[in-house]
Amino acid sequence: MANYGRLNSKSDYIFSISLIGLLFFLFGFVTWLNGALIPFLKTACELSDVMAYLVTFAFYISYFVMAIPSSKILEKIGFHNGMTVGLSIMALGALLFIPAAMMRSYFMFLCALFVLGTGLALLQTAVNPYVTILGPIESAAKRISIMGICNKVAGVLAPILLASILLKDAEAIKAKLAELTDLTQRASLLDELANRMILPYLFMTIFLVLLTIMIRFARLPEINPEEEDEKEKALHAHKSIFDYPHLLLGVVALFFYVGVEVIAGDTIIRYGDSLGVAMSSAKYFTSLMLVFMVIGYFFGVALIPKVIAQKTALMFCAILGIIFTLSAIMVPSVLAFNVPFVDLATFKPVVLNIPYTVLFVALLGFANALVWPAIWPLALNGVGKYTKLGSALLIMAIAGGATIPLLYGWLTHVFHSTQQAYWIAVPCYLVIFYYAVWGHKVKIKSGI
Repeated sequence: MANYGRLNSKSDYIFSISLIGLLFFLFGFVTWLNGALIPFLKTACELSDVMAYLVTFAFYISYFVMAIPSSKILEKIGFHNGMTVGLSIMALGALLFIPAAMMRSYFMFLCALFVLGTGLALLQTAVNPYVTILGPIESAAKRISIMGICNKVAGVLAPILLASILLKDAEAIKAKLAELTDLTQRASLLDELANRMILPYLFMTIFLVLLTIMIRFARLPEINPEEEDEKEKALHAHKSIFDYPHLLLGVVALFFYVGVEVIAGDTIIRYGDSLGVAMSSAKYFTSLMLVFMVIGYFFGVALIPKVIAQKTALMFCAILGIIFTLSAIMVPSVLAFNVPFVDLATFKPVVLNIPYTVLFVALLGFANALVWPAIWPLALNGVGKYTKLGSALLIMAIAGGATIPLLYGWLTHVFHSTQQAYWIAVPCYLVIFYYAVWGHKVKIKSGI
């Protein structure tokens, strides 16, 4: 059995998991800000839909570019030091938003997002396998589900808090911009709008610096998945990463999963806006999707592995994803209902106007909840000394969040419909279904 850590007591385990939970909270907070950034930057930088979705491209492509270098860095400095470096890079990325806002430079915004994503790539390459191998592999999905709750609770809060600042009086500003013909006055109003980003990203920079210091001096056990006994060494001798097809297919499945997760979370505000929903309601839609995702994670914690296996949960998630996607496409966009909601920024009750088609997009959060927790342990199971490289490949798959939402943006122009563009999600869920039923077992068929 591989030696997966130096946990001297139960208190060490609880402390380690709690600190990792805080990092997952950070992942969610930073990642799901994009849902509010897309409509905001579309207005502030006067962008088309396709250009606006470069926000997701710049953020998520960094995972693809930096994942393998991240694994090499971790080999040199270890998981713990890797977390510190990752947080430092994230702090730099958050800081870059301030001059980007001052200059209202979309290119610089994209650069800041890339740097922020680079730090997250290193941090996630370290932290995800940490959770996976910190305990028994059979309960890994349960541990990752707990981390997912931390992640998505932050995701619920983040777009509401940022939208309350950035998208305040959005309809009035759009109307005023439509009336302005003087270019100087128009530029002045847009500059004023862009400057709304300075304060929240200044606070984020300070928080990241403080968290970096805390992680640097925290006592975390170093995880050593590559310390194997003689039996495992013989099993993995003379093998390469390509001798684990279940891992490679897991990378493919994760690529398409991240794509549909980002589509669900980062297009939903803009989708509601395109259907004529007031921004006072639409700004909550990303958070609503994440509420459904948190509910899904609670199901994972309660049911895995005692009631259902990880692979079974993955299969049901894929089926639900297809059902909800088809429903979002086919339900008439004019059908809507009102629902009470709580503004988590002010804790005041609000009434949201939600088209049923938007509700089904939000329900993709529930369908997506257990996909990430299930794929990681299934893909990393039995890879031994290739755990760090396998983790890096899985992190590279996050690039699905860069490319597939761009395809969604392109399809909105092809179909002349933001609703019909959701067809892009159906083949993504079919790939996930394949991995759940057959793909994760390819290693058995290959005799590995």
